[in-house]
Amino acid sequence: MQLTSSAFSPNGVIPVRYTCDGDNVNPPLAIAGVPAAAVSLVLIMDDPDVPKKLRADGMWDHWIVFNIPPDLAKIEEGAEPPGVRGIGTGGNHDYHGPCPPDREHRYFFKLYALDCRLDLPAGATKTRVEAAMAGHILAQAELMGRYDRPRR
Repeated sequence: MQLTSSAFSPNGVIPVRYTCDGDNVNPPLAIAGVPAAAVSLVLIMDDPDVPKKLRADGMWDHWIVFNIPPDLAKIEEGAEPPGVRGIGTGGNHDYHGPCPPDREHRYFFKLYALDCRLDLPAGATKTRVEAAMAGHILAQAELMGRYDRPRR
C-alpha cells in the first residue's frame, strides 16, 4: 500500500500552505495498493517531536479519521475524507497543520487498511483508535514530511 502527496516528497518539506503559518488546509494525498480484503481505512497524522516540557509523551496528534471507505483513491487538498473524525491533541476534529513551537519537526501521515470497521464514536482519541485497530491491520503505509516555522 502507498500513501503519497503531489505537494511534497517523502521526507521532504511540507509547504507553508498546509501549516498554521499558511492556509492550514490538508495537502492532497493519493492512496494506492489497498488490499482487496480491506473493509475500512484509518488515517492518522501525528508529530513525535514535541518538546517534553510541553507534552510528556512528546506526541501531538494532528488528524484522525477512521472508517474511511477502502476504495478511496485520493484526498483532495483542503477536503476532509469521508469517514468518522477522531479528536486531535488540540481538540480539533478536522485537519490541523504543522505548527512546531521550537525547531523542525517530522509529521507522519499514516494510513492503515483494516479487515473491519471500527465501532467507535466520533471524537475518539488516537489511543482508542489504535487499540481498536489491533489485530485488524491488513496493510499500512506512511508518508513523512518535515516543517520548521519561519523565524521572526
